[in-house]
Amino acid sequence: MKIVSHMGIAALLGTSLLANPYTTPQEEYESIVKTGNEVASTLIQTLGKNLKQHLKSEGPLGAATFCASQAFPLTDKVSAQYGREISIKRISLNERNPANAAKGSEKTILEALQKLQDSGVVLPKYLVERVDTATAKYYKPLHINKGVCLKCHGDISDNAKLADFIKSSYPNDKATGYKMGDLRGAIVVTITK
Repeated sequence: MKIVSHMGIAALLGTSLLANPYTTPQEEYESIVKTGNEVASTLIQTLGKNLKQHLKSEGPLGAATFCASQAFPLTDKVSAQYGREISIKRISLNERNPANAAKGSEKTILEALQKLQDSGVVLPKYLVERVDTATAKYYKPLHINKGVCLKCHGDISDNAKLADFIKSSYPNDKATGYKMGDLRGAIVVTITK
């Protein structure tokens, strides 16, 4: 099994993923990582707590209904609590909602992560991309790491009501058929100074 650092990803992408300095490049990089970790963790906890509650009380269909109506408003709420210099979103190569489709450099980074994972590399916990002198993006890869995730993202063919709901809500859904450990996508925290 191979292990790759964020610098290994940079080499694969042919770009620098380190940020420009505040006082030093290391200080700014550490600040971006700290902020990215905090914001991504807040979103994961917020969505996870609500998903767990709906799954427990209403089953997979209730969780999917919650996601369809509340995932974006809750993501916007988390983003707003950190101010206008920070925005957060979820992206995927195999999105359920077209609004979560990875594009541009985000797609390139997810494709590189997928390629690395497919070749047996243990992915880093995060990446930092310098977009321009004022903007950086923090990426937290998301994996299918709990069996409960597979209730809506695994093989759902045995749950006709859920399958019908997903098909009617997301006619172009690409987010089923996952297995444990698969790369689901990433949380992207954009930080502008």
